[in-house]
Amino acid sequence: MRSRSDSLEFALLGLLSQGPLHGYELRKRMGTIFGPFRALSFSVLYPQLRRMMEAGVIAESHVETTSRRSRIVYAITEKGVTRFSELTETVSPDTWEDEGFEIRFAFFSPTSSKNRVRILEGRHRRLKEKAEILRGELEKSPIGIDKYLEEWRRHSLESADREIAWLEDMIKTERK
Repeated sequence: MRSRSDSLEFALLGLLSQGPLHGYELRKRMGTIFGPFRALSFSVLYPQLRRMMEAGVIAESHVETTSRRSRIVYAITEKGVTRFSELTETVSPDTWEDEGFEIRFAFFSPTSSKNRVRILEGRHRRLKEKAEILRGELEKSPIGIDKYLEEWRRHSLESADREIAWLEDMIKTERK
């Protein structure tokens, strides 16, 4: 995913491939993917949905509700299904960076086993590099360094080590 817009398109197509949804429900489900600290605003969501409609990968329909206003529901089109399939089979360094990996992993099932392994291995390499950098920073930390910075580095290293172990298990399982 080269940009946040590409990541957002991938996630929206992934959600809509599971069934039609209205804007509020899309935003709520995106929150579960991105996490509570990276809330997706409607000012980002609706322009992305408009671009995707213009590209023909999704369509909207109006559904009557009990209120006076109808609700707009978005659904993936055949062109969108093809686009989502292409995106699930695209593997690049962006797919194992933090945000790209989280989004890809949220929709890992439609990705081929071969590409799941490639993404997991790329993420594994990336985290090993990050862990080595953090170890080096901790070893070279001068006496008197900010204790909170040092604790943050230690926490980050422990998190990376846990994810590395998890990735090794996932790779082993995926190769079977």
